[in-house]
Parts: sequence; C-alpha cells; structure tokens
Amino acid sequence: MVEPTEPRREIVLEGVELTLLGTAHVSRASAEYVRKLIKAGGYDAIAVELCRSRFNALMDPKSLSQMDLFSVIRQGRVYMVVANLALSAYQQRLADQFGIEPGAEQRTALRLAKERDLPVMLIDREIGITLKRISANLGWWKRYGLFAGLFAAMLTSDEVTEEEIERLKEGDVLETTFAEFAADRGDLYAPLITERDRYMAAKLRHEVTRIGAKRVLVVVGVGHLKGIAEDLERVHTDPGAVLAELEVIPPPSKWPTILAWSVLGFILAGFAYGFAMGPEIGLGLLATWVLVTGGLSALGTLLAAGHPLTIATAFLAAPLTTLNPTIGAGMITSAVELYLRKPSVGDFSRLRADVAAWSGWWRNRVSRVLLVFLFSSLGAGVGAYVAGFRIVQTLFQVSAGG
Repeated sequence: MVEPTEPRREIVLEGVELTLLGTAHVSRASAEYVRKLIKAGGYDAIAVELCRSRFNALMDPKSLSQMDLFSVIRQGRVYMVVANLALSAYQQRLADQFGIEPGAEQRTALRLAKERDLPVMLIDREIGITLKRISANLGWWKRYGLFAGLFAAMLTSDEVTEEEIERLKEGDVLETTFAEFAADRGDLYAPLITERDRYMAAKLRHEVTRIGAKRVLVVVGVGHLKGIAEDLERVHTDPGAVLAELEVIPPPSKWPTILAWSVLGFILAGFAYGFAMGPEIGLGLLATWVLVTGGLSALGTLLAAGHPLTIATAFLAAPLTTLNPTIGAGMITSAVELYLRKPSVGDFSRLRADVAAWSGWWRNRVSRVLLVFLFSSLGAGVGAYVAGFRIVQTLFQVSAGG
C-alpha cells in the first residue's frame, strides 16, 4: 500500500474507479509518487494532463524538425509558434535552475504505462485551441500586451522567482507562464483553468467508455484536481457535446479588419487630395509613405539580423503591403529570409535549447526567420501610422498655407 503524499481524490464513475492525483510539475516528489502508485499495481489505464501536441513535444523533442516553416508563414501561425517557443524557453529556464524539467511526473507515468502495456489517455485540450481561446477572451490591447510580455520573458536570463515557483507548485505551467503578464488574471482564468477542468472531465468520461477501463490513474496538476473532481461528480449530458463546445475557436473580431480598411481608405483619400492640389504635393506624400513604412520595416528586419537582401525586400515590400490589409510585410520578408538562409536539420534539433537564451533566437536560423517576421511586421505597422500622421500634417499645412 502506497502512503499518500500528494493530494488525490477517489471517484467511482459508472462503475469505473478513478484515482485523481494532483501533482506539481516541478516536483521530484510528485514524479516519485507517480512511480510508486503505478508500481503498486491494479490500474488498467493511465490518464495524463497532456494534449497530443504537448505529448509529442514531451516524448519526441525532435518533432520540431518536422515543422514546415513555409506553411507556418503562409497560414499565419507565426505568433502561435513563437508563443509555444516562449513557453519552451520558460520551461528550459526551470530545468537549468532546478535541475528538473516540468512534466517529470508525466514522463514517469508515460514510461511506466508503456512498460506495462497500459493504454494512455491524453485528456487535455490542444494547446493551440487554448491559446486561441485565450486570445479571444482578451481585449486587443491586453492581447498585444500579453504577447509582448511573453516575448520579453523569452529574452530574459533572470532566474524564476519564488512567486512563480509557488504558482508552479499549484500545478499548472500554462497558467503560470501566461498569467504572469496579464494585468487581470480573471481574463485568463476561464480558458486556462475552468474550461480545461471541464474539458478534461468530459474527455475522461469519453475515453473511459471508449477503452472499457475499470481502474484508472489520472495524473493532473494539483490546480486542476478540485475542478475536475467536482465536474465528474455532477450529472452531465453527452461528454462529446461538452468537448465540441470547448473546442470551438471563436471567430476573430471584425474591428481590426474594419480599422485596417478604414485607415487604407483614409490614406488613399489623402494621396488623391494631395495630387489634386498638385503633382509635387502628391509625389511628396507618396515619398513620405515609402520612406517611413519601408524604412521602419527595414530597420525591424535589420534588428532581427535579417539577410541584407531581406532588409532590402522589407524596404520595397512594406509600402505596398501596408496598403493591402490581406498581406503583411512579415509574410514576404520571412519567406525571403527562409529562402536565402535555409535552416539546417541541426537548427531544428537545437531550436528548443537555443531559444532558452536570448542570443539563441538570433543565432538559430529557424527562430531568426520568426524574428524577421515579427520585427518587419512591427516596423511596417508603426510606419503606417507614423506616415499617415505626417501625411495628414502635411495636407493641413498646405491647405492652411494655400
């Protein structure tokens, strides 16, 4: 008999005995207790707080080598990949500081399940869906603030604070990583915790029925233990309906698109008004637009250590892409950088280790392509507003003087 050293709940669900074990993702004691429980025998299935993507990353670090960067750029998934790498960088800092990687108890559970030929249930929601629902749950200002905070965190070499460690002992790496940068954690709580509690409870009910298990060990962060247990003990409808509801990706807000097209219309009207006042004025406005948008996008590409030809491409592309809301400067510059400096297999295999240090983002060709996308896009975006302001200023001055 294994003496309990970690919080756990015993639940009987329609004849199936579930042992819900609350663990800390940075605790050797949790990993050891998982090992003792499984070795004590009696379980015919193991469930872990992982989705398929996180499972692949945990069990096969080389899975990143399968990433198609062209597809990532074309499908607009750069921000999602950068957020995932920021999470990896944070986890690597933990590993370097404490000598144990988050998820040691999950690795232990998976390894022992494989040794005993026990079925494994991955019960967490896909991290990509969770991140998109987080984004949809935040206002646009908090959304960009959150991303900026994540980007700043991946560049820091500071040690993890005691406050962060205490939150990690509550058992959720995702909550700790993302909530740190939000001014109001309530905006993050629903998609990060409450929804995932409901999702994991529904996935457990669904998977237990599917595989016909009778006694299951469920390894989850202690921060999810209470929510999952309470959800399992309630009377529920079809778990499939709950899963479908919580996997829906909210449609993007229409306001950014409306704003982008409105700004475009305003700028084009400014050009037309300038040429109506005189060719020299119109050409001057065009020159302002080209120099400011192209110059700032090229500067961003330079700061990302882009290839000289990529920098030139940024200067030429930004004045055009900023007049077309359907395509961004980053899509073009990152594609050019990828063509000019194709990442090697070694770049992909070293990616997780490299991004743990800020200098590694510039050294690794994979992450550098992502930086080129981010910085050139930021430069072009800032340039559009700066150039727009200067165009309006020029038109007012000319009108006042005329």
